[in-house]
Amino acid sequence: MNALQNMVAGFDHEAFGSQAVFRTALQALSHPGRPLEMPLNMRLPRQGHGAAAALLLGLLDADTPVCLSPGLVGSDAAAWLRFHTGCSEVADVAQAQFIWVGQGDALPLLHNLRQGSDAYPDQSATCVIEVQNLHADEAGWRLQGPGILGERTLRVQGLAADFPNQWSRNHAGFPCGVDVFLVTATHIVGLPRTTRIISEES
Repeated sequence: MNALQNMVAGFDHEAFGSQAVFRTALQALSHPGRPLEMPLNMRLPRQGHGAAAALLLGLLDADTPVCLSPGLVGSDAAAWLRFHTGCSEVADVAQAQFIWVGQGDALPLLHNLRQGSDAYPDQSATCVIEVQNLHADEAGWRLQGPGILGERTLRVQGLAADFPNQWSRNHAGFPCGVDVFLVTATHIVGLPRTTRIISEES
């Protein structure tokens, strides 16, 4: 009972809030590499980036298995997400439809996540990764692919150094593969599997 008494509310307005988050998520995937401000019209848990919590609050439901990185397991963010969405928490990333990776936690290998199949590519996983900062139009990655006119640049701070190499393998597996959201406290960037990353080390 005490845990429920301390549970903060979700969306200020359930229907409008979830619709706003869903639209922002679709926009992020439609325009890869473009940082978008996440609507935060809700009471947020103490742990985890607010934009990540809002994104998952809008996308998860009772039929969604989610895996949380070690820093988030057992946190108020985990309890908040389960309470407001009814999602099931799983320990094995291979069983999860969504993976929430807290800042500073190790990134699971993308090829170990659900990849979908040629017949059902939509049955793959989506990985939500917290980062320190996202800077559009600054030297770092060069992004190419659907939704990008020519090329887009993005600098990401606080992401595992081997991510571009992992992403190259993920991109090569199309139509299978995972989609990723990079999130700060207030903004998200979508990286659908169709996007190519050319890192500054390439």
